[in-house]
Amino acid sequence: MTNYRRDLTPGSTWFFTLNLSDRSASLLTDHIDLLRASFRAVMRRHPWRIDAIVILPEHLHALCTLPPGDTDYALRWRLIKGGFSRALPCAEPLSSSRKRKGERGIWQRRFWEHRIRDDEDLARHVDYIHHNPRKHGHVERVADWRWSSFHRYVKEGILPLDWAGDGEEMERGAGEG
Repeated sequence: MTNYRRDLTPGSTWFFTLNLSDRSASLLTDHIDLLRASFRAVMRRHPWRIDAIVILPEHLHALCTLPPGDTDYALRWRLIKGGFSRALPCAEPLSSSRKRKGERGIWQRRFWEHRIRDDEDLARHVDYIHHNPRKHGHVERVADWRWSSFHRYVKEGILPLDWAGDGEEMERGAGEG
């Protein structure tokens, strides 16, 4: 078995990207209530703070802070993905490898994580998350995407409703690469 090297700094804030196996699917937004229920169930047993999040049809980005002394973000994502997958009717094609391992084949097996280093890194990733639906052409205005913590930031007075972000700057400073 491959041993992945992961940064396990206790109590840190992390940026995550999780993708569906079928990048043309829209399961996450089509079944948003099931995804939310999975998040709630996991957060009751394994709390963490979701600082920013955006749910797109086939992937999600989240910025989460673990409790002091806690390093197990992988457990949380495994449980969230599993809970969501089990709640969906089984309709996807399964490879022999996934059948052997008892996997559904809804999610990509891995996820991207990046530990936030400082306040500037945090701000870049929050902006990246909120700008993502616009970047992917789902909306012209960030405010028009329903499944984003952007609306919480507006309600709390952190961002104005007409915030759009600078897409070029975000491409250079945050995200998956």
